[in-house]
Amino acid sequence: MIGPARVAAYDILLAVSAGRADLPTAIAHARSTLTDERDRALASEIATGVQRWRAALDHVIAHVSKRSIDRLDPEIVEILRLGAYQLLYLSRVPAAAVVDDAVNLAGRAGKRSASGLVNAVLRSISRARATLPLPPRPADPADRPAAIDYLAVTLSHPRWLVERWLDRFGFDATEQWLRFNNAPAPLTLRANRLRVTREALAEQLAHHDVVVKPTGFAPDGLIVEQGHLPGRIDGLMVMQDEASQLIALLAGRHPGPRVLDTCAAPGGKTLALAAGMETGGLLVACDVRGRRMDLLRRTIETSGATNVRLVQADTLQPLPFSQPFDCVLVDAPCSGLGILRRDPDIRWRRREDDLPSFAAAQLVMLQRAAAAVAPGGRLIYSTCSSEPEENESVAHAFLATSPAFAAVDLRQDADCALPAEVIDANGHLRTYPHLHGLEAFFGAAFLLRS
Repeated sequence: MIGPARVAAYDILLAVSAGRADLPTAIAHARSTLTDERDRALASEIATGVQRWRAALDHVIAHVSKRSIDRLDPEIVEILRLGAYQLLYLSRVPAAAVVDDAVNLAGRAGKRSASGLVNAVLRSISRARATLPLPPRPADPADRPAAIDYLAVTLSHPRWLVERWLDRFGFDATEQWLRFNNAPAPLTLRANRLRVTREALAEQLAHHDVVVKPTGFAPDGLIVEQGHLPGRIDGLMVMQDEASQLIALLAGRHPGPRVLDTCAAPGGKTLALAAGMETGGLLVACDVRGRRMDLLRRTIETSGATNVRLVQADTLQPLPFSQPFDCVLVDAPCSGLGILRRDPDIRWRRREDDLPSFAAAQLVMLQRAAAAVAPGGRLIYSTCSSEPEENESVAHAFLATSPAFAAVDLRQDADCALPAEVIDANGHLRTYPHLHGLEAFFGAAFLLRS
């Protein structure tokens, strides 16, 4: 019998590679089919690890099998990847069990004729674990071809993205960034200040044997170091990466009596804005898809936020509001290239030529949102992208097409609540793995002249 976690991991990988689901969606579906929490954890770990180390795994598989990955059936590729990942990165898993389950998976997938290949390749990989044929770290990082081979294959990132980061940041910073992306992300929380302070939340978690430490930059964040979150303190916190927590601070300490969050789901930023408003005034939270609205609604219902109203709206279209807002947030859909640690499958789904279409849509969203800003009000634009086409270039394009707005230099903004360390030389919010130990986020603020 094949271990249920390996069957689930295989199903996850096949769904992702076929484009039927992204990794978080495929994992959520697979977890719902498993009854044992240990199997859920192992299936998630295998599927996530394969996506994280896919380039290195493919290189080893191709070397051992003496054939390129694209010459293998898709089902066999995923079986070999999940087997190789367990052999190379999960030392506690017995090699014999990994190989046997992989052979049986080939039969389950209707590829029994490939069972011998699967058996031979994985046994060879198991024997060669100490001498893997991966490109070594170059003795001279200035050797560009060797540096790119090492960064793209051994550290498992798309070659086009490695080249971009290498050119912009240099070898050492790029290597540090890629290693950051390949490490498991910690569980990070934000205290819901509508109900509890960060310190009081930490005390409550300690009563449940959950060990936490404060985040370094976000004022309401906690990083879980040990333990499991209890379900009965739901509503006191949201799970939110630290860099993401900084976005709401762009609204300033006093966001105003009327605030609009245009791309609000799952709701972490909405709750932070509501706390900043001290539940006064009106906070309208929007998203475009029904499923995202359901998620947003659940977050708000458990939070204690009484000043939030939900409106389903598409920010690519004119917004359905007759009265303007003092602050409008556009946390725009983007490539997600800044959060590859959290969502490793994004690195393989994105292409360089995707960036112009993302940027074009983001500019339209900003222009639509700008129409909802009151004179003297603030417009906020943010992404979880690392790339300038979606960040600085969109901000510049917006200012060029919207002369009534002026850029806010966050370094000189008296109302800015951001730590100075995460404000760049252009007066924007900018976080980087190699500088801050955070995912790569961007944020800019604009003021509508009175």
